[in-house]
Formats: sequence, structure tokens, C-alpha cells
Amino acid sequence: MVPATSPDGAPQDGGASYAGAGVDIEAGDRAVDLMKKWVGKATRPEVVGGLGGFAGLFDASALARYQRPLLASATDGVGTKVDIARRMGVYDTIGHDLVGMVVDDLVVCGAEPLFMTDYVCVGKVYPERVAAIVKGIAEGCVLAGCALVGGETAEHPGLLGPDDFDVAGAGTGVVEADRLLGAERIREGDVVLAMASSGLHSNGYSLVRHVLFERGGLALDQQVAEFGRTLGEELLEPTKIYSLDCLALTRTTEVHAFSHITGGGLANNLARVVPDHLHADVDRSTWTPDPVFDLVGRTGSVERLELEKTLNMGVGMIAVVPGDSVDAALTTLADRGVDAWVAGRIVARGDRAEAVTLTGDYAG
Repeated sequence: MVPATSPDGAPQDGGASYAGAGVDIEAGDRAVDLMKKWVGKATRPEVVGGLGGFAGLFDASALARYQRPLLASATDGVGTKVDIARRMGVYDTIGHDLVGMVVDDLVVCGAEPLFMTDYVCVGKVYPERVAAIVKGIAEGCVLAGCALVGGETAEHPGLLGPDDFDVAGAGTGVVEADRLLGAERIREGDVVLAMASSGLHSNGYSLVRHVLFERGGLALDQQVAEFGRTLGEELLEPTKIYSLDCLALTRTTEVHAFSHITGGGLANNLARVVPDHLHADVDRSTWTPDPVFDLVGRTGSVERLELEKTLNMGVGMIAVVPGDSVDAALTTLADRGVDAWVAGRIVARGDRAEAVTLTGDYAG
């Protein structure tokens, strides 16, 4: 027998309900309505249909121009940087971080990002907050040149606090098989080009939060002279999205490999694309890390090696190019407003065990 209900659908006999368990379907519906205009901006001609279906649709006939299209897939989140967003009450930038983490993994192999889907998990649906998160994701997709074709907002009462949330996403890209980038293309004599990061990006925040807040006792609203803004504003600086810049490089000059500098730092990530018989010699003196890296190091007495294996130290993306492509590559990046420089060279491995060595001291 079906229990009697009141006009609003709640059981009259005090029985359990989804709303009583903490899930607000109406709030979720309102969040979808609020985010529609932002998702609509993050599109491509190949997208079929709109928001609201059970699956996002992408017209694969667009791949017919490829001789042998390889689909690339990546998924990621933004880690504990979401805690900074929550504490700051700023939700419309964290999506840029999510997109950057996903699409810049795709472009490393030379793939053009085509579309993304997102997953937003919250303790309680506040429609405006969810819409702000998705707004940031959509804006990030526009910057990356890909479409946001769908997603999911999940409410997890009892598992997450009302103000807690997390975000994750997955992306798909495509690259012509004979243009696939990676270690097999790298040659002795190639040059390592570094592209500046916009700050911490979205890695190492467990260390950063521990050092600055637990050990250093700093506050998010504290003005920091070296930053010219508050600590919280610096920590929320969105991850730079390099996908279109990297694709521009592949169109204007020869590129052998990219390396996205995320968790693990420059050496560990660059090592992933260096072949066993070669070695990347990177010179620290070619750049000066942003002040935020120094603040973390000084406040927590963190050794340089620990910083370098956790944070990007001012380099967000690496391109490995032939020596005769350096000038064209640097010109392309400069024309696109990307701060880039020669940071090292590819040499014979010899008897060295490691694939990458950082030498010298940081400038400044």
C-alpha cells in the first residue's frame, strides 16, 4: 500500500523521504537551470543537442578528415585547493583549475581537446554555488577550445558537510597517429622550453595548507606585500590553461614532446617523456619562481628538493623542440602572451641513473 502524502509530496504518516534524508531534488533542478547559460557558451560545432539529456553527444563524423585518428582520454580533479575556495566563498575559479588539469594532460601527446564532462559532489545543493562552479568549468572549456557536453551534480548528505564539495572531470581529445608526440621523438640536442605557470596551479595544496595555516598560522585575508593582494587571492589564482598555446606550437614549428608540470614537480613529470638513453639537463638559473613558492619554503622550512618534487616552482608546461625550432617556438608563444624561455637541453644519458637533472640556483 502506498503511504498517503501531503500536497507537497511528503509522507503524512511521518515516513522517510528523500528530502528527509537530505537530498533536495528541487534545489538540484534550480542549479541546472542556473548553469544552462554557462554550459551553452562552452560548445563546438560538433556538439549535438543541449543540456538535459542522459548523455552528451558529439558528432564523430568530424574525425573523418583524419587518416588514423587516435582518441586521447584524461581525468582529474583539483585536490585540496577546493578547501581554499570553500573557505574564501569563491566558487567561479576552481573550474578553470579542473579544465587545466584535464586538457593539458591531453595536449601533451599532441591531442586537440574535443569535449569534457564534469562531476560536482556537494554535501548540500546550494543552486547558486553549484552554478558558479559550473560557470568556471564552462569558462575554462572556452579557454581550452573544447566543449562541455554534460556532467553530474551529486548531493551526499551525511558523507560531506553542508559546505563541503569536490569536483572532477574527464576529457576526450584526438590526434593524428603520425603526429603523436612523446619520448620516441626526442633526440639528443633538442632544447627544453619552459612556459611560466600562473602560480601553484592545483598541486601540492596539502603541503601548502599544512605549512601556511597549521605551521605558519597565516590567514586567508592577510595582505602579503610580495603578492600585492591577500594570501587567499594568491592561493586561488586559477591554473593556466596551455592547450591552445601548445596546439599553436605544433602548427607553426616542429615539436617533439610536451610535459605538463603537475604533482611530482618538473623533474618527475619531464622524466615521463625522456627516453631511456637520453637526459634532460635543466638550468634553474634561467627563471625566478614566483614569491608564493618562497613563502611556502620559508614558512615551513621546506627543503628545496621537497618543494621541487611537490610544486611546479614557476613552470607549468615544458615543450621539447629541435634546436632549429627554438626561435619560431618562442615567437609563437610570445605572440600568444605566454612567458617562455630556454631552460635546458637534451643530452646523452651516459652513466646517469636519472632522466632529469636540475642544476644551478634560481635567479633572483
